[in-house]
Amino acid sequence: MADKRELLILGGGLVGMTLALAAARKGISSHVVDRADPADLLAEGFDGRASAISTASWNLFKNIGLADQLEPHGCRIESIAVTDNMRPGRIDFVPEEHEGTLGRMFANRQLRLALFEAAKDEKLISWHAKANVVERHRGEHGVSVTLEDGAVLEASLLVGAEGRGSPTRDGAGISIAKWDYSHRAIIQGLIHEKPHDGVAWEIFYEAGPFALLPLLDDDQGRHRSALVWTVSEADGEGVMKLGPRAFKAEVEKRLHGIFGDIELNGGRSSYPLGFHHTAKIVDNRLALVGDAAHGIHPIAGQGLNLGLRDVGALVQVIAEGMRIGLDPGDAQVLARYEKWRGLDSFMVALATDGLTRLFGIPGKAPSAIRRLGMGAVQRMPTLKRWFMDEARGMSGDLPELLKG
Repeated sequence: MADKRELLILGGGLVGMTLALAAARKGISSHVVDRADPADLLAEGFDGRASAISTASWNLFKNIGLADQLEPHGCRIESIAVTDNMRPGRIDFVPEEHEGTLGRMFANRQLRLALFEAAKDEKLISWHAKANVVERHRGEHGVSVTLEDGAVLEASLLVGAEGRGSPTRDGAGISIAKWDYSHRAIIQGLIHEKPHDGVAWEIFYEAGPFALLPLLDDDQGRHRSALVWTVSEADGEGVMKLGPRAFKAEVEKRLHGIFGDIELNGGRSSYPLGFHHTAKIVDNRLALVGDAAHGIHPIAGQGLNLGLRDVGALVQVIAEGMRIGLDPGDAQVLARYEKWRGLDSFMVALATDGLTRLFGIPGKAPSAIRRLGMGAVQRMPTLKRWFMDEARGMSGDLPELLKG
């Protein structure tokens, strides 16, 4: 007899596995299918990226029981400094003492470790790693997938969580608006002389944002940050080919001495930047979450947080629907998820796209206008508060799992 479960989640990355764990905490069972080998994903140096986890997303991790395991590995973001070319007119976002932090920085590898460890011991999660899906089926009463080894998995609802190139989304014929920014993000770890004091820097240059994200000191007590440097696609290959000394010199030029002496830490990686947003996030017995539904520029560090809001909302509508006897794949349940998340994710995507374009306009006059605007925000507590609430993920209609 087939092991039919409530959810069939295709994609076991940060968003997909968080969804499976959040669902399990509500008594909802799932199959999680991922083609990757977990050992590869957890290898040192596989992915040098780090993610900013907002206050709301941290609440989600607390509510699904991951906080104790993650807490020692997260660096608190005490404030955010935003500047145009390091010229006068900077904004400093500093939360009130009772609000805690603006979020936490985690290495993606550390998030995976915590998620995979929890999933391994969860009876409501059937984890199928190193598995390729060869056929997907959505019918009137349920869904199923056939794996390459011939195994058939069944559930009530199919969830596409495979990321930007989601074959589940594309196979469902869901249309998508997308464009390429012709930019590339260069990722590099830094060790630096001066402490970062928990400050996340967003320095806007004409070629793109230059972000410095605070990390915990290493086991030798050295101060560390993660650099996310956006360059044009035309320059990306050249920047990646720079030797360590030349690359360090280019970074130092843009740092203006805020960290003192620096050295490079670990390998360098890069990935292309683009925008996409689906016309809808549900179909017959199908829901999309995370980058399968919306991919945004990393300018505000909201990509993963947007996906975690999807997780909270989807779990809540399914759990509430099941309490009144509705199937997880019921059209009423999915319509509620679509209404809740469709507009919010679209507005965040538009805002990040607008910021990317606004700060990319070259010339002294646009820079002066931007700095004038930032100076006005710095002097307006109400507007500044709104921006901070957005950064913390605490605005709008929050799912219960994302509340404190």
